[in-house]
Amino acid sequence: MRVARGRIAVVVVVALASVLALVVGRSRSDASTRDSGRSPAMLTAHSGATRHFEYVVSGAGLYVYSIDHANRLVQTISLRQIGTSIHGVVASPPAARLYISYGLQRPPGGSLLAYDLRRGRVLWHRTYRFGIDSMAISPNGRWIYMPAGEGTTNGSWRIIAAWDGRPTSRTIVGPAGAHNTIMGPDGRYLYLGGVDYPYLEVASTRTDTVARKLGPLNGPGVRPFTINGSQTLAFTTARSFLGFQVSSTVTGKVLYTVPVPGFSFNPATFGRTPDHGISLSPSERQLYLIDTPNGYVHIFDVSDLPASKPRLVTNVRRAHAPPNDGWLQHSRNGRYVYVGRSGDVIDTRTRRIVDYLPPLQATADFLEIDWRWGRPVATTNRYGIGYVRRPPSA
Repeated sequence: MRVARGRIAVVVVVALASVLALVVGRSRSDASTRDSGRSPAMLTAHSGATRHFEYVVSGAGLYVYSIDHANRLVQTISLRQIGTSIHGVVASPPAARLYISYGLQRPPGGSLLAYDLRRGRVLWHRTYRFGIDSMAISPNGRWIYMPAGEGTTNGSWRIIAAWDGRPTSRTIVGPAGAHNTIMGPDGRYLYLGGVDYPYLEVASTRTDTVARKLGPLNGPGVRPFTINGSQTLAFTTARSFLGFQVSSTVTGKVLYTVPVPGFSFNPATFGRTPDHGISLSPSERQLYLIDTPNGYVHIFDVSDLPASKPRLVTNVRRAHAPPNDGWLQHSRNGRYVYVGRSGDVIDTRTRRIVDYLPPLQATADFLEIDWRWGRPVATTNRYGIGYVRRPPSA
């Protein structure tokens, strides 16, 4: 009996040591964090009306805009810990927290910061012995799924406890070059994009294993992508193709490969992903696609999917063109599309650029958080997913 207990104790100690070895260090709340303006917590403290705010992580700072007041800047927060190498942002309304990943996308390791949205302070920031990238968070705010980073061929998504940033012993083995990550709206599935593997993989959050894969897709790997609300369709981009692909998450097959009519690019001279930004409207009737080499955002009608192929509606010339990569994200009400690494804001009703947000020009990391009675009540992710929930048979 004593021998059995001794063995169990050794196993527990070894397991704990292996988890702790993944963490280099942790810092607690930083009282030196500075901010100006009025926070959404203050602005909504005495109102039961839902108000909408866009959070832009840029240049060692966090900029908060009121979507309801024509994207007016309401708060600026200094976060000197994160520097300028930012790779991901997620929010958890139940926990009233914002998380930012920054630093190296490969060993010796990147970092993660937790920010208290209601009290306006940094709770902690950890540095790991593994790379970081664009993560996802579970709907209940308990788990963060952190990709190993596109700077490595590693296909691991490590599962981190969101409360204190400590890595667990759980890992999902996914596609090589672990990079972009989307949590399905119901929390059952995680969508894994690897830059070195031409399939989009879908993992079960119950078993922490890949359940199916979509493709083969245009290579060499999956770049920015999005999904619809019922999780029946995925929309992917690739470094080798000007356009996007639509795949069925049910069959795993590519349904449509959609080029941009009248436009082309030269991979030899551009050398990067031409469509590094894709966003599905919340209503799922339109899809916005960035076109960096030509300086446009293309708008497609996707309302007849999966029966009919997407159709180009119009092209919006950007006022501020990103130098290489970009990013797109719809506001939750579908009114605006924010163009990352550009700063432009497109009004979806007029299909015109109506604003310019300077911090947005320097980042691809931004999302919306909605508030009521001084508390966050909803959020988007940074991927511009659809929000129409249909029964699986639809």
